[in-house]
Amino acid sequence: MYPGAYNWCNMPHVRRAEYPRVNSSYILEYVEVIHRHHKRTPYAANTFPVETYPWYCDNEALFYYGAPLPTHGANRSANTYWSVYTSSSNPLTPRGFNGTCQFPQITRGGLDDSWQHGNDLYGVYHDLLGFLPAEYDPNIVNFRVTNNAITSQVASMVTSGMFGGEVQHKLPLLIQPASIDSLEPAYTCLAAYNNFSAYGAGSSDAGWTSHLKAASDLYAKLDTVSGIPPTDPGFHISFDHYFDNLSARLCHAKPLPCNASNPSLCVTQAMADAVFRLGQYEYSYLYRDAGPRTLEYSAGSYGIWVAELAQNLRDAMQTTNSAGIDDSTSSGIRYRHNIAHDGSISRILSVLQIEKMVWPGMGSEVVFELYKRKVDQQYYIRVLWGGQVLRSSNPTLGVLDILRVDILLAYFDGLVGQRAKKIPGLCSL
Repeated sequence: MYPGAYNWCNMPHVRRAEYPRVNSSYILEYVEVIHRHHKRTPYAANTFPVETYPWYCDNEALFYYGAPLPTHGANRSANTYWSVYTSSSNPLTPRGFNGTCQFPQITRGGLDDSWQHGNDLYGVYHDLLGFLPAEYDPNIVNFRVTNNAITSQVASMVTSGMFGGEVQHKLPLLIQPASIDSLEPAYTCLAAYNNFSAYGAGSSDAGWTSHLKAASDLYAKLDTVSGIPPTDPGFHISFDHYFDNLSARLCHAKPLPCNASNPSLCVTQAMADAVFRLGQYEYSYLYRDAGPRTLEYSAGSYGIWVAELAQNLRDAMQTTNSAGIDDSTSSGIRYRHNIAHDGSISRILSVLQIEKMVWPGMGSEVVFELYKRKVDQQYYIRVLWGGQVLRSSNPTLGVLDILRVDILLAYFDGLVGQRAKKIPGLCSL
């Protein structure tokens, strides 16, 4: 596979073997990473009423516990984890898969991919470039997650892959209040969602409904196998639910589903491939191809995170300037790592007006690298998507390879304002 090749189950990311190095006339000053979580079981809402085989997760544990910090108490907590079971006295059958998994949860394969992702990043930013510290330092590095537990499951492995045994000690994961979380995103932006509802999933916009009508025969076949009623809106306003259900199986080497009453009636690989193609069409339409509405929607619904990124870049420049040309390691965060979702990555790609939009697969990654040019001490930005330089169709941005950082900051400010001051107006708050 060529560098940056699309792989839904484990998307390409920054790795030493393919990393495009910047020439020595530039100094790396700051890095911010945002990526989707890694592969998982499907969401419960995306499973079929009756699944014909179970899904077991006995090869991993999801730890849920609270503990006093050492400075606030001597009592220690046990390392407790959830163990899914069903009771013979409970006559009810769970929707979807039987077994021992949560729906969703990061699977063992997803945990291993997460560890490797962290290890690959460390291999570039520490081993190759000497940018990251050898050991975890909260004054230099921080990690952020959303209020969805699967991002914390990923974070525990990413951090271990980066800093090894050092992070067996307590490591904070930054998280914003659920009602205003900008990373997921979860804050209210009524105007953005009204805009989306006029052209996106569930709308009557011809650009949206045409592919659903054209796929009516495919829908009929899928519904017959799955037992999903044709009137179920979750499965029929888009291909999201079928995409998640089928891709999760294939990412974990599980067979495609068959009908619970007629095992000879199954989803074929050709049917699954058609679902995947239509899903790619949908994300391209929702975040790029529907025109200016897509940028308006993404800027409104993800503008706070964009403004946070812009401020982080400004703070990094201020820190390095005040610390001196040769010393930017003694103060200030140099590396921020955000673990998020496909909707997060889709919106940032939309804001950047990526040249070719895709549905961001598992582990999809965007990296912002801030450089200072030695000769004139000016700052430049490089943006990597899938480990390679991102290409924007916006003529102001173009190929985001050593672009003057003030150009990108002015673009962000024009959309959302410094410190997101335009968002209350954009979101009708």
